[in-house]
Amino acid sequence: MAKAVRVRVSPTAPNKNKPLPAPFSVVVHRAQSGERIYKMNLDQYLPVLLFILVGMAVGVIPLALGYILGPNRPDAQKNSPYECGFEAFEDARMKFDVRYYLVAILFILFDLEIAFLVPWAASLKEVGVTGFVAVLIFLAVLVVGFAYEWKKGALDWE
Repeated sequence: MAKAVRVRVSPTAPNKNKPLPAPFSVVVHRAQSGERIYKMNLDQYLPVLLFILVGMAVGVIPLALGYILGPNRPDAQKNSPYECGFEAFEDARMKFDVRYYLVAILFILFDLEIAFLVPWAASLKEVGVTGFVAVLIFLAVLVVGFAYEWKKGALDWE
């Protein structure tokens, strides 16, 4: 860890009581010019780096162990295509109806919008009347969008 060096500077030097920028905590003064040199303190980034490394290890180590320690005895039966208990009878690249994708996208859209209500419900006392009115407006827009999709027949599955 770097140490701060105190050097006597002229009275015209910048104010020493001025707060440092957030990631910089060590100041070194140059005696010749009186300028401040900020050095970055990387100690505060160690927990973030450790979190990233542990997260990567949790994902990579089980995969590597399964690959190294797992049995690998392929045969014709294991390598054959399997679909719902019977052999595949059509081309795997058959076309799906667009309505399937439309319903899936609409489900994700409305599901994510409803997920915004959970933090609001948890902090209902703190947000007060203003937060309550904002969520009522949000829900009104959501209901209008849902009614529009329903009227257009986007939710009908034929």
